[in-house]
Amino acid sequence: MEISGTTQVIAILGHPVSHSLSPLMHNSAFRKMGLDYCYIALDVHPSGLRAAIEGIREMGFAGLNITVPHKEAVMPMLDKVDPEAAFIGAVNTIVNRNGKLIGYNTDGRGFIRSLKEESVEVRDKNVLLVGAGGAARAVSWYLAEEGSDLSIYNRTSEKADLLAGDLAINFKNVRRAESLDALVEADIVINSTSLGLNPQDPLPFDPSGLKPGAVVIDLIYQDTPLIQQARQSGHKTIGGLGMLLWQGVLASELWTGLTPPHEHMKDIIFKSLG
Repeated sequence: MEISGTTQVIAILGHPVSHSLSPLMHNSAFRKMGLDYCYIALDVHPSGLRAAIEGIREMGFAGLNITVPHKEAVMPMLDKVDPEAAFIGAVNTIVNRNGKLIGYNTDGRGFIRSLKEESVEVRDKNVLLVGAGGAARAVSWYLAEEGSDLSIYNRTSEKADLLAGDLAINFKNVRRAESLDALVEADIVINSTSLGLNPQDPLPFDPSGLKPGAVVIDLIYQDTPLIQQARQSGHKTIGGLGMLLWQGVLASELWTGLTPPHEHMKDIIFKSLG
C-alpha cells in the first residue's frame, strides 16, 4: 500500500490499542478494494482524548474507530450523534463530514449480522443477556427488535433495571432476570461482561446449568474458558470474532460509501489468530 498526498487516513483510538486487529483487517480490505485509504492505531490516554479529537478534526482524518476506554467519553466532543448510538450511550465509529464529526455505533447491528451468518435465530427464543454495560446496551436493542424474549441479568441489579427500563419504552419483550436461575430456561445465553479477558477470571455463569441445545455466545473474541467449557458440554458456541468482523464491515461502509469484501476480512482475522 502506497501512501500519497491524497491518502485518506482513518484511525482507531484506544488505551491500550496495540493489540487491535482492526488495522490489519481494514488495510487489507482497502487494498483489495483499490482505495487510497490507510488505517492506523493511536494510543490515546483518557486525559488527552479531547485534544486528540480536535487534532483529528483539524488534520482532516476521514474517520475513526473508538474503543475502550473512550466509547462513552467521546460523545460530548462530537458535533452529532446518531440516535442508535445515543440510546446505546457509546460511539465506536466516527465519520468526518466536512469538518463535522458524527458518531455511530455499529456493534449491535454487527452482532446480529454475525448471528445470522451462524444461522442462529433469536425470534421467539428465550435469550438471557448476562451483563448490563456498554456491550450489553449495544446488542440488547437488536435482540429485542428481532423479536427475542429477552431477559437481562447483572450482578448489580440497578444497572439491569436501568437497561431493561430503557428498552421497555419501545419493547414489551424485555425484563430483568432476578438471578442466574434463568439459565435453565434460556435457548441462547450471551456473556457481555469482561469476564474471560483474563484466563484467571471466574466464569460469568456455569454452562453445566444450561438446558440441552442451548447456544452460548461470548462477545469477547478470544476463545474464552466459558466458550471452551460450553463446547466441551456439547453446546453450540459463538465467540466475538463475528461481531468484530461485521461491526468493521458496517463502519467501513460509513467511511467509504462502499461495501467491503467481508469474506476477505474474515480470512485476514482468522489467519492472524492462527
